[in-house]
Amino acid sequence: MNPKKTAAAGAAPAAQQSAAASATGSMWLRDQVCEGLRDRIITGRLRPGDRLMEREVADEFGVSRVPVREAIRILLSEGFLQALSPRRIVVRGMTREDVENLFDMREALEVLAARRATERATADQLQHLAKLLQAARRATMSGTPERISRANTAFHHQIMELAGNDLLSTTLGSLEGRLRWLFQQIDDPHPLWDDHRGLYEAIAAGDAERAADLSLRHIQHYREVALRVLFEEPPSRP
Repeated sequence: MNPKKTAAAGAAPAAQQSAAASATGSMWLRDQVCEGLRDRIITGRLRPGDRLMEREVADEFGVSRVPVREAIRILLSEGFLQALSPRRIVVRGMTREDVENLFDMREALEVLAARRATERATADQLQHLAKLLQAARRATMSGTPERISRANTAFHHQIMELAGNDLLSTTLGSLEGRLRWLFQQIDDPHPLWDDHRGLYEAIAAGDAERAADLSLRHIQHYREVALRVLFEEPPSRP
């Protein structure tokens, strides 16, 4: 046996493993930067019009500019950022049309998810959904917008998972960041929790028609709330 060939054969898998580990590490860094920037946009720490500089973001997160560039590309595709020029990337504000389109998608997909979840949910899954509902209640009582948005998004995400449709999950999952942003805008989250409690009760009772109807009415109501809060002037005081 040629020792050189043996050494070369052994080196190939090692090199492949090293390359795979490097790629995994790069993706992890990208995801960390992406999640960090997304959180700052959703919570308002980065506001519409704020400029992102690759070098500054890289220094802040302690990474090279490569994962920053990849994270920015993802956030551009999600609609959180806007390229005014190749070197000028800013936080993108949500327009009225953006919000209308988002609620159109929610009506089309979440109503279906509620119906399918009701038809498929097991006792263990319902127990987990009940825990998420109670977590949303505690978040609502805390009055902390970021906590409220995360808890209510988690409740919606679980219903989506219970539907058991990978394509539906992927499509709705791509909207989760914007859904969290919407929950941040709600001025009174208590009715939101009441809606979610009613939806849970319908799913737990196996009433698919009621679950679908409650989901639709919930989305339609919060379409009106979001449009009022975001785009209409508050009523003047007498």
